[in-house]
Amino acid sequence: MTMDCATSSGPHRAAGTARIAVVWDALRNLLAGLGPAADAPLHIVDAGGGTGGAAVPLAELGHHVTVVEPNPDSLAALERRAAEAGVRVHAMQGETHDLAELLPAEHAHLVLVHNVLEYVDDPRAALSDVVGITRPGGAVSLMATNAVAGALHRALAGHVADAHRLLSDPEGRWGEGDPMPRRFTSDRLLALIDECGLTAPEVRGVRVFADLLPGRVYEADPHAGRELLELEKDAAVHPELSGIATQLHVLARKPA
Repeated sequence: MTMDCATSSGPHRAAGTARIAVVWDALRNLLAGLGPAADAPLHIVDAGGGTGGAAVPLAELGHHVTVVEPNPDSLAALERRAAEAGVRVHAMQGETHDLAELLPAEHAHLVLVHNVLEYVDDPRAALSDVVGITRPGGAVSLMATNAVAGALHRALAGHVADAHRLLSDPEGRWGEGDPMPRRFTSDRLLALIDECGLTAPEVRGVRVFADLLPGRVYEADPHAGRELLELEKDAAVHPELSGIATQLHVLARKPA
């Protein structure tokens, strides 16, 4: 089974496919080199994994997946999703600061930390906790909201003053009414990764064009949806375009 939980069944799913395809491509390539053998099951932890959008497809590949999530309703939905898929995912309630108590040190070949650092009290401490349960030679997949894209989107929506404030704010926020607690620049993410002892970071942009285009561009035309998918894949690693992506995806290694 291929690792493709977002395969589009029609134009109405084209945008969703384009949004996450680059992440799955990166993870698929990474997984092949993490275990003792190419097809060996890995221990994977999804910190803040929600309802299992990433965890269940990883379990379908045969990996041992644990989701640590603070919301009990999300964990219940995760268990239903896993049951419907016919796989087992270990669900544990907790925050990133609970990881050391919930799991053995250096337990995981791969830890996912997607859309988490924006919300925790201390991003550095949270990432350090993640590194603590990662095996030497293992990897961390980190995804966070991009401050540069936040400014671009506010400006395009006509909120020019908000965009200006966002760019100058150390937390990447445009004001008190901003629903996002924190956004990151690529430089800030890379500095955080370095401070926590991770190496060899690979940065990709997620949703470079998908969040800028009106839905009518791809919803009525399956071919346009496929073109958008291919465009997103190329833009994800483009040295200039990746910097305006809605989210930044970084893969980094824990030294062996």
